[in-house]
Amino acid sequence: MKLQHPSVAFCLFVILASSAFATVTVTSPTSGATVASPVQFVATASTSTCSKGVASVGVYIDDKLTYVENGAGLNTSLSLTPGAHQTVEEEWDYCGGATFTTVPITVATQTGVWVSAPANNGTVGSPVQFVATASTATCAKGVASMGVYINNSLNLVSKGASLNSPVFLLPGTYNAVVEEWDYCGGAAFTPLKITVPGTVLANLQASGGWTGYGEYPPAYDICTSCGSGVIYSMQQGLSSPSLSGQVTQFNLGGNTPYADVLWTNPLIGNTSAHGLFDSNHTIVPNLHNFTYDAYFYGSDLQVAQAIEMDVSAYFNGLSFIWGTQCRVAGGNEWDVWDNINAKWVPSGISCHPNNNAWNHVALVFQRTSDNWLYFKSITLNGQTSYVNRYYQPSTAPGSWYGVTVNFQTDGNYQQAPYQVLLDKFNFVYW
Repeated sequence: MKLQHPSVAFCLFVILASSAFATVTVTSPTSGATVASPVQFVATASTSTCSKGVASVGVYIDDKLTYVENGAGLNTSLSLTPGAHQTVEEEWDYCGGATFTTVPITVATQTGVWVSAPANNGTVGSPVQFVATASTATCAKGVASMGVYINNSLNLVSKGASLNSPVFLLPGTYNAVVEEWDYCGGAAFTPLKITVPGTVLANLQASGGWTGYGEYPPAYDICTSCGSGVIYSMQQGLSSPSLSGQVTQFNLGGNTPYADVLWTNPLIGNTSAHGLFDSNHTIVPNLHNFTYDAYFYGSDLQVAQAIEMDVSAYFNGLSFIWGTQCRVAGGNEWDVWDNINAKWVPSGISCHPNNNAWNHVALVFQRTSDNWLYFKSITLNGQTSYVNRYYQPSTAPGSWYGVTVNFQTDGNYQQAPYQVLLDKFNFVYW
């Protein structure tokens, strides 16, 4: 797609210099944690110093290489003897480079539930990764399952004596409980209090500020008087079917195959529709975390070539486009946008939204401290997948400044008409 409006542009130019980095992020266990055996080791690695990427990730236990997994991720359970252990999670890239993270732990022997993540009374970004292990000395058959309660509501259950699952949460303070149930009817639990940071702009689907543009293939330049090739409209304030009573319907039609319609809303900056003009430029340059959280509904989603949801930020001459699309008729896969090469990149994550039902989607993005775009995770209907992709920003023409969100519907080879309802659209930033 090719867009020519400052709030939605994908105009790509020469990249400014950016520093390189390589990281190993260990989700489980956390440094200094007490855990039960077997110990769940979960880590992801990335590198911008080697264009070929990460080759493998391994675990050292007390200076001995114990386990290696090919690729940029690691998820395994290792049996360890009781006591203190020094663990190291290391990545090796295809260019001969390596980096590591050191995590000391203690393996306990007594009955209980040990939570590696999140930390009690901690502040943690969403999705919140719950990682825990359990053991029982009162039931010879062992631990049957583990679960997580959020504010007294059972949120997830995992079979066995270990748990490693993400939970998407909006900003707020939560009381969580991680519990184990054994095969003899016994149970044990560990309570936690966590805080998810962020500012929420709520129910954006019902707000003002929306502008629609048609887009014709193959260039996908935007148009407002587009003719019969692409026909589009938006209806706000509908009450059924609705979750909030303020649903918005987006309509796409026309007679040109593969034509699209883009809807955009300026949230922060010069053209803000929400009073967040940031005239002193103190908000946008300090934002590093963004979440696009919404519910969508359609009775004929199978004819949608793709449904696209984006967050854009512009400042200091840089253009950050966190473009994300669910290809439906296009192949039931999530894609992410490569800013520099101006192309969609398959994520390997499937996307199968439900017809005639509300689909909950939460997309989590970050801007790194050295100005890389990080696509963190995609949650669809309670299933979270980690994208873990880094891309560089492009340069922003002129004085473009601010943060916007987009919602786009794409036509298929017949330009079959369809509608998508959007509800409870929240944007989180911090």
